[in-house]
Order: sequence, then structure tokens, then C-alpha cells
Amino acid sequence: MVKRSVVIGVGHYLPERVVPNSEFEQTLDTSDEWIRSRSGIERRHFAAEGERTSDLATHAARAALADAGIEADAIDAIVLATSTADLTFPSAATMVQAQLEMTHGFAFDVQAVCAGFIYALSTANALILSGQAERILVIGAETFSRIMDWTDRSTCVLFGDGAGALILEGRDEPGLPSDRGILSVDLHSDGRFKDLLYVDGGVSTGTSGYLRMQGNQVFRHAVEKLAKTAETALERAGLTAEDVDWIVPHQANIRIIQGTAKKMGLPMEKVVVTVQDHGNTSAASIPLALSVGKARGQIKTGDLLVTEAIGGGLAWGSVVLRW
Repeated sequence: MVKRSVVIGVGHYLPERVVPNSEFEQTLDTSDEWIRSRSGIERRHFAAEGERTSDLATHAARAALADAGIEADAIDAIVLATSTADLTFPSAATMVQAQLEMTHGFAFDVQAVCAGFIYALSTANALILSGQAERILVIGAETFSRIMDWTDRSTCVLFGDGAGALILEGRDEPGLPSDRGILSVDLHSDGRFKDLLYVDGGVSTGTSGYLRMQGNQVFRHAVEKLAKTAETALERAGLTAEDVDWIVPHQANIRIIQGTAKKMGLPMEKVVVTVQDHGNTSAASIPLALSVGKARGQIKTGDLLVTEAIGGGLAWGSVVLRW
């Protein structure tokens, strides 16, 4: 028998305000058709004034706890992936810990931008396998609307706010590819490509900055690197693309999603797609898609999933897990 990190609950939260593409037509030289044709995005959600990343994360965490049928006091740790924490410090994870009234365990943030949830899952899995925790709340939450340059039509129309969460629990499994839980992880980064996707400010620069992106270059790297990392993770698990029930990708751009699926030799019917409704929610996009996919009846117990993401850094990776 081996220890596996098994998903026992999932949930998500989206801010109340829905922003359709048509809203951008009032201030930018753009159109609903232009945005849809280049990204697949039709609408996104923006956080309300005073609504912070930790608030979104807490709502998603509560939904995941309810789905798992457990209380917060059953959680040993919180790992929160975000690039838009409320404050420079303390971590947004500790704020969620406080809102959940957890006075035990530990909580911390992980920052790998759009790949953040993959990194957080990997970290949580390692904590469980090493015996540091038995049950971990893994969250992705972002308020990217706070770092947008509203005059840049190439970026500001692509991103949205939201949060998703899942709960991992250590369980003994036979040690086979048919096990439930996380079966393999593959992580990468290459800092040479920093200038392709970044925020032009930060604490040590004395400015908050805005998101900047070379979209065409990111697209070129994304399809190749995402397909490769997914194939590597599947190989490590002793599986192939033919075994996959669902790809649950980072929801950045429908063309990247389609290109990656094609490169893996999988039809779009096997891909969970939510980008049209949420836009790019960075570290929140994969857990959001997992939660929505389960709610739709797509993702079922025993299904083999591949999740993959790429973001600023560049940082990218994938996780293979059986639901």
C-alpha cells in the first residue's frame, strides 16, 4: 500500500458582478466579436469594492468543506495560490485561516501566477506524503482586476476574479495507476522568459504596477510546454493520453486550450472549458473548472484527470490525478 492525496471535496466562488465583453466597448477600441474570436471569453466576474482575495478564497473554502461534509477544525493546513494577496504580508492563507476560525495547523501562500494552483497541489501532496499533514485545503484565488491597465485592450479584457478550492486527504491505496488521488506531478520554470508576462511594479520598486504581456509569444510557449508537461506526468504515472477522461486546463485562452488538446491527440469533448464564463482567473482557474466540471456532472469519481497550467516566470507544470 502507498499513501495517496485524494480529493474529498471541491468548491468555488465568483464575485457577484458580471462584466460582459460589451462593457469594454464603451472605453476601448474593441468589440465583443474581437474578444471572443481571439480568446473565447464572453464574460468575467470582478470583485466588488472592498472585496479582497482572502474573502473570495474563504467563500470557496467553505464550499469545499461543505462538499466534503467536514468542518474547518478537521483541516491540518491551508495552501493558497495567489499573485494578488490582500497585503504584502501576512499571507492571504492566514487570513482565510482566521475567517474559518482555525486556531490550529498552518497556512501559507504559493506564488507561481497562473501555474500557482499546480504548484500548490504539488506542495500539498508533498506535505501529505511526508506526513506533515493529513488533510489540506488547497485554494486558488485572485483579484486580477486590481492590476489591470484599463487602457490596454490586449490584456484588460482577458482576466477576471474568482476562487476555487479543493480538499486533499491522505489515504492508503494499492500503489497502482488505478489508484484514486494524485498519481504524478511535473513542474518547470525558466526565468529567461520573465518579460513575456509580468507586472511592472512591486514592493522593492516602490510601485504597484500593471500586468504586461506579449500575447503571441506566450501562446507559442504555452501549447508546446503544456502538451509536453502533461505527457511527462502521464508517463510518470504509467498512463497515456488514451487513459485520460478529462483534461482540466488553465483557462487562459480557448485557442491555447484547443491547441494543447490537439497536440495531445485528445478531442475537445474531453476538455472541461469554463473560459467563456470566467476569463483568465490565473491561479483560481483550475480549481474553478474542477468545481464547475463536477457540478455539471462531467467529472465523476474514478475519472482520470490531467490538469496543466503555464504562467509568468515562465512557470508551468501538470498534475495527474484520479478523482
